[in-house]
Amino acid sequence: MANKRVQFSHPIIPYLFIAPQMLIIAIFFIWPALQAAYLSFMLEDPWGMSREFVGLENYQYLFNSAEYLYSFGFSIVFSALVAFLSLGTALILAVKANAVLHMQSTYRVLITWVYAIAPAVAGITAYFIFNRHIGVMYDFLNSLGWQFNPEADAVDASALLILVSVWKQIPVNFVFFLAGLQGIPKAVREAAALDCANERRRFWTITFPLLAPTGFFLLVINITYAFFDTFGIIDTLTQGTPGGRTTTLVYKVYQDGFLGADLGLSSAQSVVLMLLVLSLTFVQFRFIERKIHY
Repeated sequence: MANKRVQFSHPIIPYLFIAPQMLIIAIFFIWPALQAAYLSFMLEDPWGMSREFVGLENYQYLFNSAEYLYSFGFSIVFSALVAFLSLGTALILAVKANAVLHMQSTYRVLITWVYAIAPAVAGITAYFIFNRHIGVMYDFLNSLGWQFNPEADAVDASALLILVSVWKQIPVNFVFFLAGLQGIPKAVREAAALDCANERRRFWTITFPLLAPTGFFLLVINITYAFFDTFGIIDTLTQGTPGGRTTTLVYKVYQDGFLGADLGLSSAQSVVLMLLVLSLTFVQFRFIERKIHY
């Protein structure tokens, strides 16, 4: 039976259906991006009363600033660790959950409920848990001999930030990985069990390649999450301390633009961040996706 194609009475009707979505994209994405690109070439006073064209001075200042270059490097390392750890942990949990025969729904709920917590709330919760005055985990870590002090030690603060960011993202990855595992046909799993008795080898040679499309999708989502959606965690947990050692690019934009009232410099940072994320996304789709079979 041939597939029926939808016919509209007028050729303009399909465009009317997508017009609201295109309008939202234009107002909330394209227009702000163009404004940021325009302001990045300007020097504007904090009250927005006057502005002066300064060309590439804002960009030159950024790449001559040791503080900004550190934030750039920290963002790359932070995003890579958050994406890798959250994907790896979620995959392990999904494989274990898929093998559970009894109380499987309860097991899934216990893992996925974290997704309902807002990033800012997760940051505040972690702040009290690891607080040096009342924090339970702070006392526990120090009792083990680790002089844990995220307020003064950059390594401790970075580790805490990565831990909370990974914990917050695991449920999303878990749900997708579990759905991917349960979507593998039973006949394929039975044939794999007959051909390969070693469970670990069977996972890496058969199951994992079948999860590659899901894993690639989650890789893109997790990179974006680490760069942008961790803002609430940073703002409530470390605020870039100690000494700006936990300041990511998106939080640096907030500090210079909203707290420092330097809209030109902040806009230049937004453009650099946008180009960085677009470049990473291009690399992922250009090189990594080619190795994935759907």
